[in-house]
Amino acid sequence: MLQTIKKGINLFLALPVISHHIKAYQRFDERMGMQLSAGISFFSFLSLIPVLMISFAALGSFLISNPEYLDQIKDKIVTNIGDPNLANTLKNIIDTAINQRTSVGLTGLAIAFYSSIGWMTNLRKAIRFQTRESLVLCQETSPSLLKQYLGDFISLVGLVFATIATILISSFAISKQLWLVDFFGLQNSIFLQYILRFFTLSISLIANYAVFLWVFISLPDKRPKRKALFRGALLAAIGFEIIKYGMTKFLPLLSASPSAVVFGSVLTLMMFFYLFAILTLYSSAWIATSNNNESNDKEK
Repeated sequence: MLQTIKKGINLFLALPVISHHIKAYQRFDERMGMQLSAGISFFSFLSLIPVLMISFAALGSFLISNPEYLDQIKDKIVTNIGDPNLANTLKNIIDTAINQRTSVGLTGLAIAFYSSIGWMTNLRKAIRFQTRESLVLCQETSPSLLKQYLGDFISLVGLVFATIATILISSFAISKQLWLVDFFGLQNSIFLQYILRFFTLSISLIANYAVFLWVFISLPDKRPKRKALFRGALLAAIGFEIIKYGMTKFLPLLSASPSAVVFGSVLTLMMFFYLFAILTLYSSAWIATSNNNESNDKEK
């Protein structure tokens, strides 16, 4: 009986799909995938600070143009905070921040530019560490610093445009589907609801696929083989959709605990970045091991 179970387990592990994932995880683990993912998530979180600065500057410009909203915010502060001294302090902070919105915005843009390129550089190095044949991280002849930053900037711009394009396409498709539902008066159709869910999921997967395809084409040292590239991008797209679905289910649970309400958003964001980094690097390892398998098969 025990021998039969062992034989069944060995047969299961010998399946091409399972053995490929085992090899991918071994490469991911041997090449510090978890540690690199933690570093990427940390730099991703730091990159949010200049984004918040830019957003705050934009909000300040909006409030200056619409002083009635600024007065409403100040009134809310006075109403919700019982201590008048603290309320006046917060109002003064808001006034000072709005008056300095230009310097805050320009500083945020400069930091965002620098940190975004740094984030792309770290992501590129981590992906190349997973995909290249040698375990040495930077053994190849390094290009000049200017050329390296220019390459990372081009990759970053391409990633931003790919992300924006997929978001616009997804939004357009979803808006058109809602328009069709309203036009034909099919809001109460249960069958149509399942079709719309499938349609929305498909659009989201296509958007994820396009973004990861750009990442795995532009960041590795050498472009992977086409078959492995397409399958690896599909693996990452499906995994990313699972992560997003899990986050939507996890966030409502945070409201049950007062401490989770305070720190939950930060922890959830860090978790999201960490899982995204793990998925990206694991998919890179999966593509790399697939390339090795294909090359070995051709040599045989």
